[in-house]
Amino acid sequence: MGPAPAGLMPGTAVFRRVSGALFLAGFASFSLLYCVQPILPLLARDFAVGAAESSLALSLSTGFLGLAILCAAALSEGVGRRGLMLVSLLAAASLNLLAALATSWPALLLIRAAEGFMLGGVPAVAMAYLAEEIAPAGLGLAMGLLVGGNAFGGMVGRVLTGMLAQSLSWRAALAILGGCGLAAAAGFILLLPPSRRFRRRPGFDPAFHLAAWRGHVLDAALWPLFAIAFLAMGSFVAIYNYAGFRLMAPPYGLDQGQLGEIFSVYIFGIMASAAAGALVDKLGRGRVLATGILLMGLGVVLTLWSGLTAIIAGIVVVTAGFFIISAVASGWVGRLAGSAKGHATSLYMLAFYMGSSVIGSVAGWFWSAGGWLAVVLFTLTLLALALAAAIRVDRRTSQRA
Repeated sequence: MGPAPAGLMPGTAVFRRVSGALFLAGFASFSLLYCVQPILPLLARDFAVGAAESSLALSLSTGFLGLAILCAAALSEGVGRRGLMLVSLLAAASLNLLAALATSWPALLLIRAAEGFMLGGVPAVAMAYLAEEIAPAGLGLAMGLLVGGNAFGGMVGRVLTGMLAQSLSWRAALAILGGCGLAAAAGFILLLPPSRRFRRRPGFDPAFHLAAWRGHVLDAALWPLFAIAFLAMGSFVAIYNYAGFRLMAPPYGLDQGQLGEIFSVYIFGIMASAAAGALVDKLGRGRVLATGILLMGLGVVLTLWSGLTAIIAGIVVVTAGFFIISAVASGWVGRLAGSAKGHATSLYMLAFYMGSSVIGSVAGWFWSAGGWLAVVLFTLTLLALALAAAIRVDRRTSQRA
């Protein structure tokens, strides 16, 4: 077997095709995953469940996605990256169509759990594809564009669902988002070229996969990045989940469409993730990562003000900070992993989505017990831990260098 082809460089047509395809994959994944977030109050009303229980429509999806990522990463070593991502996107979009027809709360939760599991074939595999195919000089930019697609999908999923739920119904909103997911999957497979640097590993060797995961978990420079993914994502979802309940209640009394429009601040996440990818090469990963965490904490504090403008400004800053964290940390994992990059990125994404699932639901207890102040104090504690982990990984990386 000859040497692998050179990695793709920014500015080439193939680089643009890869970036566009994975932007679509990120868009579809996040829009399907988070389309239920703005309608949690409607689900709580229609199915007669509480705020914390309604969050299971999202938390189960993210939790099962996190578990599926490990399976998908191992499976992709044998079957390839491209086909696995396509099947995952098609299945998840189809399940979103089915969720629109659910007539009971258990049925909706079962469908959402299955949808999350199917989406597991996209996030970590996409990161591994980029780490393999893109030259080191362009990896920061490519990863920033992937995270930008995530941000765009999260924005469209939230905003469009909120608007459609207001004008039509939440069922129609879920069905339309499912159709958008199918269209994005079609664009993805048309744009993404087959892997050139991937080396298929025939058969399934459990010992190999367990050893790879164990090595990454014990890596002193990698596990703090996994912790950051868990803490930052959990904090982000906690703020977004319960901001809806706060803003639809007095004295704000926003309707579903107005709440959906607030989620358009995700556009700042798109810009922040792209900027983070470019700043990493100038300022260093450690500084940019710490800046993102501090920005996120500042945004959380801003939401304590009672004025609607201050709350929205806080959500903007939280969103920008979170996507800076995501863009930097995800790219850093790929660079530090060395061999078995798919296993490293699968652990990162497992932590990422388990943070969404666990912390997103636990924050509901704080909301029920102490209102918004309790949610803010909870998330600030998590972000302080994330900052400590960021300092640790920067020091460990410097020592390794």
